[in-house]
Amino acid sequence: MVKKVKNVTFSLPTDLMERYRAYAKNSYINSVNAGVKEALEEYSVKIEKEKLKKEMMKAAKDPLFIQDLEESMRDFESSDLEIIGREKEW
Repeated sequence: MVKKVKNVTFSLPTDLMERYRAYAKNSYINSVNAGVKEALEEYSVKIEKEKLKKEMMKAAKDPLFIQDLEESMRDFESSDLEIIGREKEW
């Protein structure tokens, strides 16, 4: 599936651009554009992980969430024990 793209303009430090141009020239990256795209994608993943961590910290303080979690753990306890027993057979 082809993703839509949008041309954008950024102001970046000169030394950073020089490094990316050198990376592209020496074939460490396909192009400056590809390197910047990859860096932004990796940074986006980092931010998403931080968001998830914050949401999990918030949920850990929510008594209703904890209660629901404990009930679910109890509901699946026998299934979990059954699987643990099967692992020993393998």
